[in-house]
Amino acid sequence: MLNANESAWEPMGDAGLGCNRYPDPQPGALLQSLAALYGVRQEQLFVGRGSDEAIDLLVRAFCRAGQDAIVIQPPTFGMYAVSARIQNAAVIEVALTSDFSLDAQTLLAAVTPAVKLVFLCTPNNPTGRSIPRADIEQLARALAGKALLVVDEAYVEFSDQRSVSDLIGRYENLAVLRTLSKAWALAGVRIGSLLADPDVIALIRRIMPPYPLPLPCVATALAELSPSGQVAARENIAIVREQRAIMRVALSRIPGVRDVLPSDANFLAVRFDDAGTIYQRFLRAGIVVRDIRRYPQLQDALRITIGTPAENARVLTVLSETKV
Repeated sequence: MLNANESAWEPMGDAGLGCNRYPDPQPGALLQSLAALYGVRQEQLFVGRGSDEAIDLLVRAFCRAGQDAIVIQPPTFGMYAVSARIQNAAVIEVALTSDFSLDAQTLLAAVTPAVKLVFLCTPNNPTGRSIPRADIEQLARALAGKALLVVDEAYVEFSDQRSVSDLIGRYENLAVLRTLSKAWALAGVRIGSLLADPDVIALIRRIMPPYPLPLPCVATALAELSPSGQVAARENIAIVREQRAIMRVALSRIPGVRDVLPSDANFLAVRFDDAGTIYQRFLRAGIVVRDIRRYPQLQDALRITIGTPAENARVLTVLSETKV
């Protein structure tokens, strides 16, 4: 192996991974495991450094700088707009309704010939609400021949609503984002997937950076996706779902809490009489939550991840001690 100017010696602590060699750009074993997990063929699957990389590649592949646009529904995940603006693509915002649901007709009315990508986040981040499967199908049909519909399912494992990945064979303009960062406990490993028509995947693979997946990250992912790893992950998902229900009820009973938004994800968006004071109180107690007051319609809200039962109990204790 004298073709890539690699070191001939394995590094300390390599444990047989072969980290002195460049990794496979799309590792076969990982593709096989993820294809089985998501119910797609390997030619319908791209694996990269988290969903963020797939979002960035989609924007660069489909949006011409200064000419094309994407559609998003705020409040929603911020990286869609970030990637578009880096590419100098326009961002068309179609706000979610007052209860954070999607108005499909309003969205379709905003689609112009310049729009090449429409992003949906379900369950949505930061509100936690899911988009009905029927609405997603309606949009996929209406956008056929016009734009790629990208459905971000980062939190779908925590929802009763199943993935729409089984619709990819029916709609060539449908793409789905999945990640191992949330339900599979691998945020530090940075592995996300794009599921789409083989032609879309082939295009993304042509423009992806070389060697995106480090060997230690691939090995960790394969361990998590092993039969025993999947059993453990699903047990933790069940705990999160149970704790989410407990926390929603308990939080709603605390003075100073205005509302706890329904959530299908592993977090709750909570409205407070004084969110700023509560945020600082959490920090002083050694608890870090997400301040989401900058998002539209969420100027009084904080997003609280569902942690272990002990962590969740600590959140409730701190809030109960807080004078609002």
